[in-house]
Amino acid sequence: MIVEVSAPSNIALIKYMGKIDSVGNIPTNSSLSWTLNELQTFVRISLREDFVQDQWQPLTRPGLDQVHLNEVSIQRFLNHFKSIKKEWKIEKYFLVESANNFPSDCGLASSASSFAALTKGAVEIFQKFSLRSGIGLVEMAELSRRGSGSSCRSFFHPWALWDKDGVRALEFSSPSLLHQVVVVTDKKKLVSSSEAHRRVSSSPLFKDRVERAEQRLTEIIHALKNQNWRALHKTSWDEFLDMHSLFETSVPPFSYLETASQEILDSAKALWDSSGDGPVVTMDAGANVHFLWRPDQLDQAKKLTQKFANKYRVVSCKEIREVLEV
Repeated sequence: MIVEVSAPSNIALIKYMGKIDSVGNIPTNSSLSWTLNELQTFVRISLREDFVQDQWQPLTRPGLDQVHLNEVSIQRFLNHFKSIKKEWKIEKYFLVESANNFPSDCGLASSASSFAALTKGAVEIFQKFSLRSGIGLVEMAELSRRGSGSSCRSFFHPWALWDKDGVRALEFSSPSLLHQVVVVTDKKKLVSSSEAHRRVSSSPLFKDRVERAEQRLTEIIHALKNQNWRALHKTSWDEFLDMHSLFETSVPPFSYLETASQEILDSAKALWDSSGDGPVVTMDAGANVHFLWRPDQLDQAKKLTQKFANKYRVVSCKEIREVLEV
Protein backbone atom coordinates (compact mmCIF):
# COMPACT_ATOMS: atom_id res chain seq x y z
CA MET A 1 0.00 0.00 0.00
CA ILE A 2 1.40 3.37 -1.06
CA VAL A 3 0.19 6.96 -0.89
CA GLU A 4 1.85 9.98 -2.46
CA VAL A 5 0.94 13.59 -1.66
CA SER A 6 2.41 17.06 -1.97
CA ALA A 7 2.10 20.33 -0.08
CA PRO A 8 3.24 23.89 -0.84
CA SER A 9 5.64 26.15 0.95
CA ASN A 10 4.54 29.60 2.15
CA ILE A 11 6.20 32.96 2.68
CA ALA A 12 5.14 35.10 5.61
CA LEU A 13 4.84 38.86 5.30
CA ILE A 14 4.27 39.02 9.06
CA LYS A 15 6.80 36.62 10.52
CA TYR A 16 6.43 33.79 12.98
CA MET A 17 9.53 34.38 15.07
CA GLY A 18 9.72 33.33 18.70
CA LYS A 19 7.75 30.71 20.62
CA ILE A 20 5.73 30.73 23.81
CA ASP A 21 5.78 26.93 23.85
CA SER A 22 8.54 25.24 21.87
CA VAL A 23 7.00 21.78 22.33
CA GLY A 24 3.70 22.76 20.73
CA ASN A 25 5.20 25.44 18.48
CA ILE A 26 2.94 28.13 19.93
CA PRO A 27 4.01 31.48 18.43
CA THR A 28 4.56 34.71 20.33
CA ASN A 29 2.74 36.72 17.67
CA SER A 30 0.30 36.35 14.78
CA SER A 31 1.62 35.72 11.28
CA LEU A 32 0.28 36.17 7.75
CA SER A 33 1.59 34.24 4.75
CA TRP A 34 1.15 33.87 1.01
CA THR A 35 0.97 30.27 -0.20
CA LEU A 36 3.67 29.33 -2.74
CA ASN A 37 1.97 26.74 -4.92
CA GLU A 38 4.98 26.50 -7.24
CA LEU A 39 7.26 25.34 -4.38
CA GLN A 40 6.18 21.85 -3.39
CA THR A 41 7.38 19.00 -1.21
CA PHE A 42 6.42 15.50 -2.37
CA VAL A 43 6.06 12.67 0.14
CA ARG A 44 5.55 8.99 -0.63
CA ILE A 45 4.62 6.62 2.22
CA SER A 46 4.80 2.86 1.68
CA LEU A 47 3.67 0.07 4.00
CA ARG A 48 6.61 -2.28 4.62
CA GLU A 49 5.84 -5.61 6.22
CA ASP A 50 9.57 -6.41 6.34
CA PHE A 51 10.47 -3.36 8.48
CA VAL A 52 10.87 -3.38 12.27
CA GLN A 53 10.86 0.44 12.45
CA ASP A 54 9.89 3.38 10.27
CA GLN A 55 12.58 4.61 7.88
CA TRP A 56 13.18 7.68 5.73
CA GLN A 57 15.02 8.06 2.44
CA PRO A 58 15.14 10.68 -0.33
CA LEU A 59 12.44 10.49 -2.98
CA THR A 60 14.23 10.21 -6.31
CA ARG A 61 12.46 11.41 -9.43
CA PRO A 62 13.28 13.73 -12.36
CA GLY A 63 12.54 17.37 -11.57
CA LEU A 64 13.04 17.04 -7.82
CA ASP A 65 15.96 18.42 -5.84
CA GLN A 66 17.91 15.80 -3.94
CA VAL A 67 17.32 16.12 -0.19
CA HIS A 68 20.16 15.43 2.24
CA LEU A 69 18.92 15.20 5.82
CA ASN A 70 21.23 14.71 8.75
CA GLU A 71 20.33 12.22 11.47
CA VAL A 72 18.76 14.88 13.70
CA SER A 73 16.49 16.07 10.87
CA ILE A 74 15.54 12.51 9.94
CA GLN A 75 14.56 11.74 13.52
CA ARG A 76 12.55 14.96 13.82
CA PHE A 77 10.68 14.04 10.63
CA LEU A 78 10.04 10.44 11.68
CA ASN A 79 9.12 11.42 15.24
CA HIS A 80 6.32 13.58 13.86
CA PHE A 81 5.21 10.68 11.69
CA LYS A 82 5.28 8.37 14.73
CA SER A 83 3.25 10.82 16.83
CA ILE A 84 0.47 10.77 14.24
CA LYS A 85 0.73 7.00 13.97
CA LYS A 86 0.28 6.74 17.73
CA GLU A 87 -2.89 8.87 17.61
CA TRP A 88 -4.32 6.56 14.94
CA LYS A 89 -3.22 3.49 16.95
CA ILE A 90 -1.30 2.10 13.98
CA GLU A 91 1.25 -0.61 14.78
CA LYS A 92 2.67 -1.16 11.30
CA TYR A 93 5.94 0.22 9.85
CA PHE A 94 6.49 2.39 6.81
CA LEU A 95 9.06 3.78 4.43
CA VAL A 96 8.77 7.55 4.16
CA GLU A 97 10.34 9.20 1.10
CA SER A 98 10.43 12.95 0.47
CA ALA A 99 11.90 15.54 -1.86
CA ASN A 100 11.22 19.10 -3.00
CA ASN A 101 11.14 20.78 -6.36
CA PHE A 102 13.25 23.53 -4.75
CA PRO A 103 16.34 23.66 -2.48
CA SER A 104 15.89 22.74 1.18
CA ASP A 105 17.22 24.15 4.45
CA CYS A 106 18.29 27.46 2.91
CA GLY A 107 15.49 29.85 3.81
CA LEU A 108 12.72 28.79 1.42
CA ALA A 109 10.46 27.31 4.12
CA SER A 110 11.05 23.69 3.11
CA SER A 111 10.21 22.70 6.68
CA ALA A 112 6.70 24.09 6.23
CA SER A 113 6.00 22.21 3.01
CA SER A 114 7.74 19.03 4.23
CA PHE A 115 5.80 18.68 7.46
CA ALA A 116 2.53 19.67 5.78
CA ALA A 117 3.05 16.98 3.13
CA LEU A 118 4.12 14.41 5.73
CA THR A 119 1.02 15.12 7.81
CA LYS A 120 -1.28 14.86 4.80
CA GLY A 121 0.30 11.60 3.70
CA ALA A 122 0.27 10.08 7.18
CA VAL A 123 -3.40 10.89 7.72
CA GLU A 124 -4.31 9.50 4.30
CA ILE A 125 -2.56 6.16 4.73
CA PHE A 126 -3.46 5.67 8.39
CA GLN A 127 -7.14 6.12 7.60
CA LYS A 128 -6.90 2.99 5.47
CA PHE A 129 -6.07 0.96 8.58
CA SER A 130 -8.29 2.71 11.09
CA LEU A 131 -11.98 3.05 11.89
CA ARG A 132 -11.31 6.68 12.80
CA SER A 133 -13.16 9.12 10.54
CA GLY A 134 -11.37 11.65 8.38
CA ILE A 135 -10.30 15.05 9.64
CA GLY A 136 -10.72 18.50 8.14
CA LEU A 137 -8.08 20.99 7.05
CA VAL A 138 -8.09 22.93 10.31
CA GLU A 139 -7.51 19.82 12.41
CA MET A 140 -4.86 18.59 9.98
CA ALA A 141 -3.10 21.97 10.07
CA GLU A 142 -3.07 21.92 13.87
CA LEU A 143 -1.65 18.41 13.77
CA SER A 144 1.07 19.52 11.37
CA ARG A 145 1.90 22.53 13.55
CA ARG A 146 3.26 20.21 16.21
CA GLY A 147 6.03 19.15 13.85
CA SER A 148 6.72 22.55 12.27
CA GLY A 149 4.91 25.69 13.32
CA SER A 150 4.82 27.41 9.94
CA SER A 151 3.57 24.23 8.23
CA CYS A 152 0.05 24.91 9.51
CA ARG A 153 -0.20 27.86 7.10
CA SER A 154 0.54 25.64 4.07
CA PHE A 155 -2.93 24.07 4.24
CA PHE A 156 -4.67 27.32 3.27
CA HIS A 157 -4.52 29.76 0.38
CA PRO A 158 -4.11 32.29 -1.02
CA TRP A 159 -3.41 33.98 2.32
CA ALA A 160 -3.15 32.16 5.65
CA LEU A 161 -3.57 33.89 9.00
CA TRP A 162 -2.22 32.14 12.09
CA ASP A 163 -3.16 33.82 15.36
CA LYS A 164 -4.41 33.03 18.87
CA ASP A 165 -7.63 31.67 17.38
CA GLY A 166 -5.83 29.15 15.16
CA VAL A 167 -5.06 29.13 11.45
CA ARG A 168 -7.40 29.87 8.56
CA ALA A 169 -7.52 31.16 4.98
CA LEU A 170 -8.00 34.83 4.14
CA GLU A 171 -9.18 36.21 0.82
CA PHE A 172 -9.10 39.78 -0.44
CA SER A 173 -10.53 41.41 -3.54
CA SER A 174 -7.03 42.22 -4.79
CA PRO A 175 -5.78 40.15 -7.77
CA SER A 176 -3.83 36.96 -7.33
CA LEU A 177 -0.15 37.72 -6.82
CA LEU A 178 2.80 36.31 -8.73
CA HIS A 179 5.74 34.95 -6.76
CA GLN A 180 9.45 34.88 -7.50
CA VAL A 181 12.45 34.09 -5.34
CA VAL A 182 16.06 34.88 -6.15
CA VAL A 183 18.04 32.01 -4.67
CA VAL A 184 21.27 33.66 -3.52
CA THR A 185 22.46 30.40 -2.03
CA ASP A 186 21.12 26.88 -1.73
CA LYS A 187 23.63 25.91 0.94
CA LYS A 188 22.26 24.63 4.22
CA LYS A 189 21.89 27.36 6.84
CA LEU A 190 24.47 27.35 9.63
CA VAL A 191 21.78 28.43 12.10
CA SER A 192 18.56 26.46 11.73
CA SER A 193 15.15 28.10 11.97
CA SER A 194 14.50 26.23 15.21
CA GLU A 195 17.69 27.63 16.70
CA ALA A 196 16.80 31.10 15.41
CA HIS A 197 13.47 30.91 17.26
CA ARG A 198 15.35 30.12 20.44
CA ARG A 199 17.99 32.83 20.08
CA VAL A 200 15.80 35.80 19.16
CA SER A 201 14.31 35.97 22.64
CA SER A 202 17.75 37.09 23.87
CA SER A 203 17.71 40.19 21.65
CA PRO A 204 16.97 43.51 23.39
CA LEU A 205 14.66 44.24 20.44
CA PHE A 206 12.48 41.23 21.28
CA LYS A 207 10.83 42.97 24.23
CA ASP A 208 8.45 44.95 21.99
CA ARG A 209 8.44 42.47 19.10
CA VAL A 210 4.87 41.25 19.62
CA GLU A 211 3.47 44.79 19.64
CA ARG A 212 5.34 45.68 16.43
CA ALA A 213 4.26 42.51 14.65
CA GLU A 214 0.60 42.84 15.60
CA GLN A 215 0.56 46.48 14.50
CA ARG A 216 2.08 45.56 11.14
CA LEU A 217 -0.45 42.77 10.74
CA THR A 218 -3.24 45.33 11.11
CA GLU A 219 -1.50 47.58 8.57
CA ILE A 220 -1.01 44.79 6.03
CA ILE A 221 -4.60 43.57 6.25
CA HIS A 222 -5.79 47.17 5.81
CA ALA A 223 -3.48 47.60 2.79
CA LEU A 224 -4.76 44.39 1.19
CA LYS A 225 -8.39 45.35 1.75
CA ASN A 226 -7.80 48.75 0.19
CA GLN A 227 -5.36 47.50 -2.49
CA ASN A 228 -2.74 49.96 -1.26
CA TRP A 229 0.32 48.41 -2.89
CA ARG A 230 2.84 50.95 -1.62
CA ALA A 231 1.70 50.52 1.99
CA LEU A 232 1.84 46.73 1.57
CA HIS A 233 5.40 47.00 0.28
CA LYS A 234 6.55 49.33 3.05
CA THR A 235 5.12 47.25 5.88
CA SER A 236 6.49 44.00 4.44
CA TRP A 237 9.94 45.59 4.04
CA ASP A 238 9.94 46.91 7.61
CA GLU A 239 8.86 43.51 8.92
CA PHE A 240 11.57 41.36 7.35
CA LEU A 241 14.25 43.91 8.33
CA ASP A 242 12.89 43.76 11.88
CA MET A 243 13.26 39.99 11.89
CA HIS A 244 16.85 40.13 10.62
CA SER A 245 17.65 42.79 13.22
CA LEU A 246 16.53 40.31 15.89
CA PHE A 247 19.01 37.79 14.52
CA GLU A 248 21.86 40.30 14.48
CA THR A 249 21.24 41.47 18.06
CA SER A 250 20.63 38.09 19.68
CA VAL A 251 23.10 36.34 21.98
CA PRO A 252 25.13 35.06 20.30
CA PRO A 253 24.40 37.18 17.21
CA PHE A 254 24.12 35.70 13.74
CA SER A 255 23.15 36.83 10.27
CA TYR A 256 21.73 35.24 7.15
CA LEU A 257 22.26 38.28 4.92
CA GLU A 258 24.92 38.05 2.25
CA THR A 259 26.42 40.66 -0.06
CA ALA A 260 24.28 39.28 -2.88
CA SER A 261 21.14 39.64 -0.74
CA GLN A 262 21.87 43.33 -0.30
CA GLU A 263 22.54 43.71 -4.04
CA ILE A 264 19.09 42.34 -4.86
CA LEU A 265 17.39 44.42 -2.18
CA ASP A 266 19.14 47.55 -3.50
CA SER A 267 17.86 46.80 -7.02
CA ALA A 268 14.29 46.44 -5.76
CA LYS A 269 14.60 49.67 -3.80
CA ALA A 270 16.00 51.48 -6.86
CA LEU A 271 13.02 50.29 -8.91
CA TRP A 272 10.62 51.72 -6.34
CA ASP A 273 12.58 54.99 -6.10
CA SER A 274 12.72 55.50 -9.86
CA SER A 275 9.23 54.44 -10.88
CA GLY A 276 7.16 54.70 -7.71
CA ASP A 277 6.21 51.07 -8.18
CA GLY A 278 7.73 47.64 -7.76
CA PRO A 279 7.32 44.28 -6.07
CA VAL A 280 6.41 43.56 -2.49
CA VAL A 281 9.72 42.32 -1.09
CA THR A 282 10.35 39.96 1.80
CA MET A 283 12.92 37.53 3.11
CA ASP A 284 12.62 34.46 5.26
CA ALA A 285 15.22 33.25 7.75
CA GLY A 286 17.83 32.96 5.03
CA ALA A 287 19.73 34.89 2.38
CA ASN A 288 17.21 34.51 -0.44
CA VAL A 289 14.93 37.34 -1.58
CA HIS A 290 11.23 36.90 -2.37
CA PHE A 291 9.14 39.12 -4.66
CA LEU A 292 5.37 39.31 -4.96
CA TRP A 293 4.13 41.02 -8.13
CA ARG A 294 0.74 42.16 -9.36
CA PRO A 295 -0.34 40.61 -12.69
CA ASP A 296 0.10 44.01 -14.43
CA GLN A 297 3.79 44.08 -13.41
CA LEU A 298 4.96 41.23 -15.61
CA ASP A 299 7.29 43.49 -17.62
CA GLN A 300 9.00 44.65 -14.42
CA ALA A 301 9.32 41.06 -13.22
CA LYS A 302 10.89 40.06 -16.54
CA LYS A 303 13.48 42.86 -16.39
CA LEU A 304 14.45 42.09 -12.82
CA THR A 305 14.74 38.39 -13.66
CA GLN A 306 16.97 39.07 -16.63
CA LYS A 307 19.22 41.16 -14.41
CA PHE A 308 19.89 38.35 -11.95
CA ALA A 309 19.26 35.11 -13.85
CA ASN A 310 22.84 34.89 -15.13
CA LYS A 311 24.20 34.91 -11.56
CA TYR A 312 21.54 33.25 -9.41
CA ARG A 313 18.80 30.69 -9.65
CA VAL A 314 15.51 32.53 -10.02
CA VAL A 315 12.42 30.45 -9.25
CA SER A 316 9.24 31.94 -10.73
CA CYS A 317 5.59 31.03 -10.80
CA LYS A 318 4.06 29.76 -14.04
CA GLU A 319 2.74 33.17 -15.19
CA ILE A 320 6.19 34.78 -14.97
CA ARG A 321 7.92 31.78 -16.59
CA GLU A 322 5.58 32.06 -19.57
CA VAL A 323 6.54 35.73 -20.08
CA LEU A 324 10.23 34.88 -19.81
CA GLU A 325 9.90 32.27 -22.55
CA VAL A 326 8.49 34.77 -25.05
